[in-house]
Amino acid sequence: MAINDPVGDMLTRIRNAQLRRKNSVTTPGSKLRARVLDVLQSEGYIRGYSTTEYGNGRTEFEIELKYFEGAPVIREIARVSKPGRRVYSAVDSMPRVANGLGITIISTPQGVMADHEAREKNVGGEVLCTVF
Repeated sequence: MAINDPVGDMLTRIRNAQLRRKNSVTTPGSKLRARVLDVLQSEGYIRGYSTTEYGNGRTEFEIELKYFEGAPVIREIARVSKPGRRVYSAVDSMPRVANGLGITIISTPQGVMADHEAREKNVGGEVLCTVF
């Protein structure tokens, strides 16, 4: 079965697994998903992830979810730019999540990064998702 929105699928899997208090969740692998997971890990929203190679170029990520005092660290995770409507943002009009407490993950020409890093590098791009 083909997935139209791979990043949206991964975010939904994370959201659903946290609602069920799972320790980990698996998702098909891709370079874009890996970069988004790198940002989530560096910002402290997930413990980490591991890659499993199945051959024929097929990979799978096992994402270790993070909880604090029994509650998920990710309170809200939402896809912004969708296949039917792409959302782009310049560096000066980049959205802030929860007045700076959350992050926006942006795909820029210099790679996938959090909004504060994009502001430091003075680069805009496609707004992938928001995390709080």
